[in-house]
Amino acid sequence: MTQQRFSVTSGNTLRCRGWRQEGLLRLLENVLSVGEDPDNLVVYAALGRAARNWPSHDAIVSTLKTMADDETLIVQSGKPIGVVKTHAAAPIIVMANCNMIGQWAKAEEFYRLEKMGLICWGGLTAGDWQYIGSQGVIQGTYEIFRRIAEQDFNSSLAGRLILTSGLGGMGGAQPLAGRLAGAVILCVEINPERIEKRLQSGYLQHRADTLEEALAMIAAAREKREACSIGLVGNAAEIFPQILARGIVPDIVTDQTSAHDLVYGYIPAGVSFEEVERLRREEPDHLMALSSRSIVHHVRAMLEFRKKGSVVFDNGNLIRTQAHKAGVSDAFDIPIFTEAYLRPLFARAIGPFRWIALSNDPEDIRKIDDYLLETFADDASVVNWITLARQYIPFEGLPARIAWIGHESRTQVGLAVNRMVRDGILSGPVAFTRDHLDAGAMAHPNIMTENMKDGSDAIADWPLLNAMLACSSQADLVAVHSGGGGYAGYMTSSGITVIADGSEQADERLGQTLTNDTSLGIMRYADAGYEDAHDEAARRHINYLGVK
Repeated sequence: MTQQRFSVTSGNTLRCRGWRQEGLLRLLENVLSVGEDPDNLVVYAALGRAARNWPSHDAIVSTLKTMADDETLIVQSGKPIGVVKTHAAAPIIVMANCNMIGQWAKAEEFYRLEKMGLICWGGLTAGDWQYIGSQGVIQGTYEIFRRIAEQDFNSSLAGRLILTSGLGGMGGAQPLAGRLAGAVILCVEINPERIEKRLQSGYLQHRADTLEEALAMIAAAREKREACSIGLVGNAAEIFPQILARGIVPDIVTDQTSAHDLVYGYIPAGVSFEEVERLRREEPDHLMALSSRSIVHHVRAMLEFRKKGSVVFDNGNLIRTQAHKAGVSDAFDIPIFTEAYLRPLFARAIGPFRWIALSNDPEDIRKIDDYLLETFADDASVVNWITLARQYIPFEGLPARIAWIGHESRTQVGLAVNRMVRDGILSGPVAFTRDHLDAGAMAHPNIMTENMKDGSDAIADWPLLNAMLACSSQADLVAVHSGGGGYAGYMTSSGITVIADGSEQADERLGQTLTNDTSLGIMRYADAGYEDAHDEAARRHINYLGVK
């Protein structure tokens, strides 16, 4: 039953009235096919759902099958509300997930509303069906490791040790990213099933059931200066201090557990899975307290590693925020990855751009790879990544690819692929999207917009403007998400999807949406005072007004 329900559709047979609707339907199927808990509609991060409940999911599916191009489906926190008559250039779907008002945007209020069936968290790319499996995270993680290598290790991580934890929907990218960066990476994961899943997918090489076994593997790989990934069954809040007590100082330390969620995500030390399930049902407040206490030990160990010389960073899961709330006053001595390593890229609107072969034909992605390798032959970053991805990145669900490219280049790729669809070079249409963690698409004072140059960390106007601009630019799906720590109050972001179906109308949609999306990203950073963004706006002739 599960295999049949969560399979992905192949070929060019339409169940809908056009490829715009069919493409979005296949993307919904796809996120469930690669999801962590598809039976409960969870794509990743404990509660990141593709739809609020199964009646909502089924209604979305049946509605997409009957909609015309001049109609728009409204989705509120994973529940379809209605269809309105718009026009053929309007989005097929507009959605808003987990957006709560100011003083009510708290974890306990979210859990109350979620239990009442009134709201659901869309994550970033889960609720708007843009998740492409761990590949969607892997290049960003790889880029971070590469920049650390350049800044701190003479551009090489050979023989270096990365210590991290979490192998879920986001964290599962870490072992392969570390190995591609040339390092030995130890990933601590409390759930053995997640380790087995990463072993089967090829993202992870080895499993260790004891710290001694893991350390022996690490020593052997470091001696040979061989890249290697190891998944250790254990709780990071216990394992990190044990490694510290042995006098071992990793070169790089981070974490990707579901620390954003103290009830349904993070597993506190010393508590069995069975007891956690009981506490979730009967004593969620007590479980939150246990998780907070465990995170304190977890983060204090990370801080000690930092004092001893490790490069330590927060990878965007809010573990510093939870630790600080629990009394670790210096938790924010650990820098956030965006500010530390990626902000110069975002200032030029270079970020995680994605395309998905709706035909389910891997050859379509390989042909697009060939196009990128030829067209961007002078861009060492793109060539390096596409070359590595072709060799090492397994497809999950619909074949897809990600690359960090920016303004004008995204539009160039989108239009070229649409021509390839039109000319029959590709076997079917392609969906274009991006991560919400993109230049103009996210306000998150503890991740994306921490320590902005002008102090605009908490201003959420930018992702809202981004979403409205995407609607005006003819995107096929536009979403506004909020949430973060405890799923409330921590961030606002926007997501867009455009279907390249080979039509002239798709040329227009792709051209406007992809160009305007990155234009706003450059304006956002220029407005915050970043010289890289001012330079990019001038070079690309972006009409940024520069009002002080």
